[in-house]
Amino acid sequence: MHSELCPTTSTLEEAVAVFVQHRTRLFGIAYRVLGSVVEAEDVVQEVWLRWQKTDRSVVISPVAFLSSTTTRLAINVAQSARVRRETYVGPWLPEPIDTSSDPEVGAQRAEALELALLLVLEKLSPTERAAYVLREAFDYGYPEIAEILQLSVVNVRKIVSRARKHLSAEQRESVDTAEHRRLLHAFVSAARTGDVASLEALLAPDAVSLSDGNGIRGAARIPVLGRARVANLATATPRFWREADPRLVDANGRTGMMIYRDGDPAAFVTIAASKEGIYKLMWVFNPSKIAAFFDSRSRFAVAQSPADAL
Repeated sequence: MHSELCPTTSTLEEAVAVFVQHRTRLFGIAYRVLGSVVEAEDVVQEVWLRWQKTDRSVVISPVAFLSSTTTRLAINVAQSARVRRETYVGPWLPEPIDTSSDPEVGAQRAEALELALLLVLEKLSPTERAAYVLREAFDYGYPEIAEILQLSVVNVRKIVSRARKHLSAEQRESVDTAEHRRLLHAFVSAARTGDVASLEALLAPDAVSLSDGNGIRGAARIPVLGRARVANLATATPRFWREADPRLVDANGRTGMMIYRDGDPAAFVTIAASKEGIYKLMWVFNPSKIAAFFDSRSRFAVAQSPADAL
């Protein structure tokens, strides 16, 4: 009986080993397409179930199979997520992810990882988003992307080109990491002391503040536009800042600030900034999204056994 079980056990161990080897990349693809830690984890779990049930003896390239399955599932989830988000109360922001251990989240490059860029990607169709992510972050060739998306190479080139143009029109040239951190720290310091003049000096003229709370009390339900209004909003609740304990975190390849109250994380904030100053403030108050940030840390912990990583 033992000898009969060995081949199956060995085959399953090989399947686990291959999956674990590529798991971070699969999560990275799904997360960039979906902007959700929770949804990306669900996709990766579904890919694992399909990988178990697949006749792996006929799979020529496991990473190609796994990447294709992940991308297609993520596109399907993104299409249904778009409908669900129509009922979301107030601005929707991607879930921040902890990148202290993996700044690129499984990619060759960290492209399409910053919160501001993920937010712009939401304006593309799920297929356009997937094509852009595979090309820009994971450096897949156009023929590979065409096979994954089941489109022609010519069509894929057009889709990626169109996505690049759309993003370049929406995005501004970012400040470097050190300046990003300085501006965020200066913003939070000025907000805590109620220094409106200093806040305005940090903000671009067309600054916008987005608060993701899904109806939670205290979160603005519409975007707040303009330097003066954004500065006033940041200082409108002195009690919030008086009892706040802001702590720097690594989020989406940049510095973010997790704000604690009574020992518990209550809000996350990060910025997008150009040479003109901070032009986008992104606040996450939604408790489930804050929880997802902390849950994402466990993904990078070294698994004690292969099964722990699944």
